[in-house]
Amino acid sequence: MAFENPTREQIKGILEKSTTVAVVGLSDNPERVSYMVSEAMQAKGYTIIPVNPNADTILGQKSYASLKDIPVPVDIVNVFRRSEYTPPVAEEAVAIGAKTFWLQLGIVSEEAAAIAAAGGLEVIMDRCIKVEDSILLPGGKPKSLL
Repeated sequence: MAFENPTREQIKGILEKSTTVAVVGLSDNPERVSYMVSEAMQAKGYTIIPVNPNADTILGQKSYASLKDIPVPVDIVNVFRRSEYTPPVAEEAVAIGAKTFWLQLGIVSEEAAAIAAAGGLEVIMDRCIKVEDSILLPGGKPKSLL
């Protein structure tokens, strides 16, 4: 059985109820897509938690070496890593009790999706969180969530 992403309406619901996004593979280089996407999401009101063992802070936020090091609950684990590196990230996302496992545009891993889904997470693959947010919540998040 091939994996299918949630519907657009379901993705909208996920974004509406999510406030904290842990970004695995977030670069501290402003020229990288992960930085630009995360900066835009931060500007829209999401709390961005960088996960990059090689940086102390990114976008003004403390960076963590792994998901397991994050001391607060995480709604979405947004992944900017090559597909072959995503199954262990899915395992960590399950371990920390994240709600959604999101692989960015161009990243697909049936194995990682199966791990996350088996752990009770919503799974989205090969979609850009910034693009989806811009399309589905063009006016920003509902004020009640900010």
